[in-house]
Amino acid sequence: MSDQSVRHALRAPQGPVSLSEFDPRATALAPGGKTLTRTAAEDDGADLARLQEALYAEGTGGSPRRVLLVLQGMDTSGKGGVIKHVIGAVNPQGSQIRSFKKPTPAELSHHFLWRIRKEVPQPGLIGIFDRSHYEDVLIARVRRLVPAATWEKRYAEINRFEHGLVESGVHIIKCFLHISCEAQKERLLARLDDPEKQWKFNPGDIDERKHWPAYAKAYEAVVNRTNTEPAPWYVVPSDRKWYRNWAIGRLLIETLTDMDPQFPAPDYDVDEQRRRLIDTT
Repeated sequence: MSDQSVRHALRAPQGPVSLSEFDPRATALAPGGKTLTRTAAEDDGADLARLQEALYAEGTGGSPRRVLLVLQGMDTSGKGGVIKHVIGAVNPQGSQIRSFKKPTPAELSHHFLWRIRKEVPQPGLIGIFDRSHYEDVLIARVRRLVPAATWEKRYAEINRFEHGLVESGVHIIKCFLHISCEAQKERLLARLDDPEKQWKFNPGDIDERKHWPAYAKAYEAVVNRTNTEPAPWYVVPSDRKWYRNWAIGRLLIETLTDMDPQFPAPDYDVDEQRRRLIDTT
């Protein structure tokens, strides 16, 4: 991994991590300011689409490889924006978006990873988790939905689960969308001020802001205890939406470029089929 790669710049370090050490307004390796970076992100869309098509084609040829993009962050950190602006550049046929809301009674009757395992992307796809299995060591911890002994053992279970995915051909990109408390407040106010966005506002978001320190502590624990070599965490500064989108697009491009997916060779004689086609009326 190059020192000039976004993966290198944003990868969470090994050892104790304090989120206060990361600037949510940082723009590491950005090609310029807002306008230049947005333009670069749009240009990157073509590269991402080409790599995604090759991955999808490779999957139809029997390759088990796929990508799983995990998006975690506080409300308004931009999970939906990433899906719209980054994943929107690829062919929908080659992507799989799953959003994990509050578990249903049926889901709660199973192991916490049961509903996650069902949504792991199939070979050839880019899967996106809008929230994920990490909710079970985040909101479950902060809101005390389960005993501490229950969520404590889940870190090790998550590590084993992710290692198994990697061994089966899944390339995992875990992104913590790092937003400041001040930026969240601004975005929530913007929703209230815009009649076309008021539907996105949830009064409960104000109540959740009271737990900001507890969530910060829970996210720090997640990064510290599940930042493994096979499935590392990336701390993505997210106060600037334009940087967040560009950076996650680069994370995907760098990962797929290293994977170097290949279009499968045809199982027929190309020249022969060309002659046959020309001879048709």
